[in-house]
Amino acid sequence: MTAAARPLRIGNASGFYGDRFDAMREMLTGGELDVLTGDYLAELTMLILGRDRLKDPRAGYARTFLRQLEECLGLARERGVRIVANAGGLNPAGLAQAVRDLADRLGVPARVAHVEGDDLTAAHPGSLAAHAYLGGFGIAACLREGADVVVTGRVTDAALVTGPGAAHFGWGPQEYDRLAGAVVAGHVLECGAQATGGNYAFFHENGRDLGRPGFPLAELHEDGTCVVTKHPGTGGFVDVGTVTAQLLYETAGARYAGPDVTARLDTVRLTQDGPDRVRVQGVRGEAPPPTLKVGVNRLGGFRNEVAFVLTGLDIEAKAALVREQMTDALSKSPPAEVRWDLVRTDRPDAPSEETASALLRLVVRDTDQEAVGRTLSGAAVELALASYPGFHVLAPPGKGAPYGVFEDVYVPHGAVDHVAVLHDGRRIPVPPAHDTAVLDDVPQPPLPRPLPHGPTRRAPLGLLAGARSGDKGGNANVGVWARTDDAWRWLAHELTVGVFRRLIPESRELRVTRHLLPNLRALNFVVEGVLGEGVAAQHRFDPQAKALGEWLRSRHLDIPETLL
Repeated sequence: MTAAARPLRIGNASGFYGDRFDAMREMLTGGELDVLTGDYLAELTMLILGRDRLKDPRAGYARTFLRQLEECLGLARERGVRIVANAGGLNPAGLAQAVRDLADRLGVPARVAHVEGDDLTAAHPGSLAAHAYLGGFGIAACLREGADVVVTGRVTDAALVTGPGAAHFGWGPQEYDRLAGAVVAGHVLECGAQATGGNYAFFHENGRDLGRPGFPLAELHEDGTCVVTKHPGTGGFVDVGTVTAQLLYETAGARYAGPDVTARLDTVRLTQDGPDRVRVQGVRGEAPPPTLKVGVNRLGGFRNEVAFVLTGLDIEAKAALVREQMTDALSKSPPAEVRWDLVRTDRPDAPSEETASALLRLVVRDTDQEAVGRTLSGAAVELALASYPGFHVLAPPGKGAPYGVFEDVYVPHGAVDHVAVLHDGRRIPVPPAHDTAVLDDVPQPPLPRPLPHGPTRRAPLGLLAGARSGDKGGNANVGVWARTDDAWRWLAHELTVGVFRRLIPESRELRVTRHLLPNLRALNFVVEGVLGEGVAAQHRFDPQAKALGEWLRSRHLDIPETLL
């Protein structure tokens, strides 16, 4: 086997800014690797880094990555592992220089390159940060020129894998099936331990060791197929279920579009290839869409909240009284947006005061900090001796904190200057996609044959279906999958959009789209607008919809007894 055809072992050491600090060392010492990636960016992270940059123009990157490299750069050099991370955030050039300075101080020879061109903030007046999602060919150019460390700004999460794959195997920009396979591998790896049992619906089965799940890696082959696995002896587990769950995370229908390729998720085939090994094959790719996604973050105003604790009897009446009093107190200068939520955590004849209590949450937003700060806190505190019996709050409201708003817009590929900046200062332009295709809806596949009618039992959906949910801007997706063919036959017919809306009442007035993915025995629901203006706006109790799937699994349906 030639060096070019040798499988490429790509690991992941970070799924978000704040992930396990020791993961980089664990991945470098736990087994063989060729490339170690780190995903540090998310919609909320870009807003945080934007605020950092307001205070210090030299900031704007993930400082954790530098501290990790201080411990691990020499180790990576000794083991011949290249490091590729999007930790550059809003300032990849600044991070690249900081890594060079670190390498000089440590006495570790390291060629450090970076990718730039994603920053379109100047073209979006009023935004704190506006960045296009670039593909992997800038990373590939850096690696082909010998870079040991590549840092980027806002590339797609999967680009951290497609870039090294294209560099190692020599893939061209029109080898769509191979690139699509790498996109799927990258999507599985990007969230770290979510592919090795973290946040997994069936985490409690078979005495699995989840105290400290290992991080995932993919053995990527020249044809775009891969095996997802982890280092021997590490915690967690990798099976078809964990990989299915991560494939459904933050996706929608059959087409998973990116700047390099559109991967067809309806072609993915997963098979168990041994303990902690899942083979991913069959992935087909198509030309990318003609536009690039741009994530635009801006400050939306100020937000504050207070949680009133209602204990014992007459919960509804207590809630009505304090709501009336607060509304009256705020009437002279009402905030632009006021939201009340009564959370009934109380139980009758409760054995503790906490379990006898409900929470009434008041959330306010306004462009004027005073309207959500002193005005709110004064109104709430003044009720301390003049409201419902047992009045108290979890914490007094503060001054009001700024919140962000996220939106995505689209620009032509040619609107960005995608450039690989090498360790010696040379700049290699990365041409935009040559061929593109407008994304049409993929026809829904036929439903499987329904199960025969028989006796049913009222039971939670989660007894036979897993789920994973997440956010994309103001939308949420809920991927639901079955683990057997018979359960899939029932799920595909039973869990319609109408049933979903009944089980998740807050979706009833929103647009809900259902996508079938029979190869994965899965349904994917997209709920538009359920998260308002995105995670930074803190629109709902679970602002990233992380637990929306688990709520769905807890809802009861009439399930055939043969499946239970």
